[in-house]
Amino acid sequence: MKLHQLRDLVAIADHGSLRAAARHLGMAQPTLTRSLSELERELGAPLFERRSKGMAATALGQAFIRRSIAILNDVRHATEEFEQLRGNATGSVAIGLSIVAHLRLFTKTLRAFRRSYPRVRLHVIEGFYPSLELGLQDGSVDFYIGPGPDLAAAPGLHTEILFPGRRAVLARVGHPLARATSLKELVDAEWITTSITAKAENELGDLFKRYGLPAPTLALQCQSALTLLTSLANSDLLAMAPSQWIESAFANHILTTIPIKEEITAPSIVVVKRSDVPLSPAAGHLLDLMKRAAGNVEAPRPLRTAGAARRAGRSRAK
Repeated sequence: MKLHQLRDLVAIADHGSLRAAARHLGMAQPTLTRSLSELERELGAPLFERRSKGMAATALGQAFIRRSIAILNDVRHATEEFEQLRGNATGSVAIGLSIVAHLRLFTKTLRAFRRSYPRVRLHVIEGFYPSLELGLQDGSVDFYIGPGPDLAAAPGLHTEILFPGRRAVLARVGHPLARATSLKELVDAEWITTSITAKAENELGDLFKRYGLPAPTLALQCQSALTLLTSLANSDLLAMAPSQWIESAFANHILTTIPIKEEITAPSIVVVKRSDVPLSPAAGHLLDLMKRAAGNVEAPRPLRTAGAARRAGRSRAK
């Protein structure tokens, strides 16, 4: 079994056909077909069903593809870490951030990270843990910062608390219920849910149930901060969301909090990353910067690469 066979396998899965995968890889289709046949022969089982409109992974194929993606990502991480250690700070870092992490941490760390690693490509995914779990497991996402999962993180992932969460009921400025002081006054309102938990209805349902109130009406479910922001600003929908929203420059003129007396619990803001594979120097530096912004660690220092050490040595010699 060779790495190029795993690469070919994943390309077929991603593109849905041998022709599209071969075109993506820049290779002849017969060569790709032979690579897949050799891999299936070695494994002793078909990985795809050949259909008139393309290729569909078998159940065994789906499991093997997930493992292949993880292996290829680990190889990429190892190569990038090696290059960063030798002074060639290139490669990529992929992170998943909730809106709180964007507002409180990312805005304070981006410039410092770019100064330290100007040639590293940064991929930022807005989302919550449930939608990023598979990416964390297979290594396509380096780490996640946001509300912690309602259940234990998946096997192979490590969770660390950064700071307590704060949530409030948010509405547009001028909302007819803006002066409400009790959750009871909001029973007839329609709500947006943000899919922090595995079951979206639990986010609000548990809160209303705690105070003996009927379940709220969920009118909209979203996984995007932009969707949540525009929906709140252009309707009478309400949302239970991070209170940091109205502290941000882009939202404090259009959103307001409804000052209800009931306490709204919020999940802690956590870091989730793989427990079995260390972060690359670039990803580790970015996480250290974000921990510093959260008030958890002292100021991190960029990695002292081999190239930097040589330059420092020449400077001392002078």
